[in-house]
Amino acid sequence: MAIKLRNPRKAEFNMASMSDLVFLLLIFFMLTSTLVAPNAIKLLLPSSESRTMARQTITVYINAENNIFLEETPVDLDALQSGLVVALQNQESGSVVLRADQSVPVQYIVSVIDVVNNINGMLQTRHNVILATQPRR
Repeated sequence: MAIKLRNPRKAEFNMASMSDLVFLLLIFFMLTSTLVAPNAIKLLLPSSESRTMARQTITVYINAENNIFLEETPVDLDALQSGLVVALQNQESGSVVLRADQSVPVQYIVSVIDVVNNINGMLQTRHNVILATQPRR
């Protein structure tokens, strides 16, 4: 006499939940990869042992050829001041991150700091200039 089960077991695997998981992971990695903004301007930053992090408002770049960029737009010092005034005018305080190549003369760095100090005097604000560095190896 053969005994039959009322609910026979099936040796199948439902792939619907696996495909949902794969799509969720795909969406997660696509979103997080767009949040990481790589530096479009290639710089060799000076090294430092400090680990200070600040909330940045805007970024100024100076590359090895001593070209100045406001975000990714090339500018001279006059255009830098007008661009920073527009970017910083609605804020009382903030941080201007200066990413200068390690071969840039100090005068270019001081010129950018002077521009931010002039803006602070004109708009009666308290914006800081932070020099970006890379960790020592």
